[in-house]
Amino acid sequence: MRLQMKHKEEGCVLCPRECGVFRREGQKGACRTSGEGILAARAALHFWEEPCISGTCGSGAVFFSGCPLGCIYCQNQEISRGGSGIRVSVEELSEIFLRLSDQGAANINLVTPTHYTPEIIRAVGKARKKGLGLPVVYNCSGYEKRETLESLKGTVDIYLTDFKYMEEETARNYSRAADYPDAAKEALAEMVRQQGEPLFLPDGRMERGVIVRHLLLPGHVKNAEAVVEYVFGTYGNQVYLSLMNQYTPISRIREYPNLNRRVTKREYNRLLDYALALGVEQGFFQEGETAGESFIPGFDGEGLM
Repeated sequence: MRLQMKHKEEGCVLCPRECGVFRREGQKGACRTSGEGILAARAALHFWEEPCISGTCGSGAVFFSGCPLGCIYCQNQEISRGGSGIRVSVEELSEIFLRLSDQGAANINLVTPTHYTPEIIRAVGKARKKGLGLPVVYNCSGYEKRETLESLKGTVDIYLTDFKYMEEETARNYSRAADYPDAAKEALAEMVRQQGEPLFLPDGRMERGVIVRHLLLPGHVKNAEAVVEYVFGTYGNQVYLSLMNQYTPISRIREYPNLNRRVTKREYNRLLDYALALGVEQGFFQEGETAGESFIPGFDGEGLM
């Protein structure tokens, strides 16, 4: 309730940007969303997450429109810019969770949920009162506020978080967020504090825990190594590392030569070798030409009506 009241009286301060706008009154926030209700683009079984998240039946992914971070290379810009989606109420969102559960989802996967945190807490609570028993996954950019995460204790079971940058300049250039490294460190500390040691079901699905993702950017192996060194050096095998090579350049970043190509096999192998040399034992890596595969679903409103 404290988080909801602060959000209502002072404008939105849910993410580190603390833009303070009144989105419910039509003002557009740093997340590029405004208006009443929750703007979402898709709710369906999703099979492209880590094996312990997707399971064999798929993760019940709800993709929310808008994003507080807004990386220039985002693969989901169709929705991350807040330009598309269907508005649903808290009650409708709770029913969406229940439908995904009925479809056999391994969990409820909240994709880019930060700016709808108060509404999500209420929707999960309503769904659980109606029988929802699945773990809830908070799938985010890592650019989070500790206070917002604190409000999620008891609602979220698994944090599936990015850790994009250890370099302030890189964070400034690509996400307009020079404070990203500090924000991500504080956020990860809170996530681990809440979840503790990872817990898995007999079939290998994660029931509780923290997974830290890092998408290797072309020409940025040193930044990636710094992320791995920090995360593993701080938390060891208490968190799982997911190192990804699926970066795909988009047309709007041609003015950034370093980003206008895919990651090479040599770059990715260098990162994996570095992680192994540090002693990383618990994690995930990607095989083959993943950048050429379709990890991006159609954001056509499936599952929202």
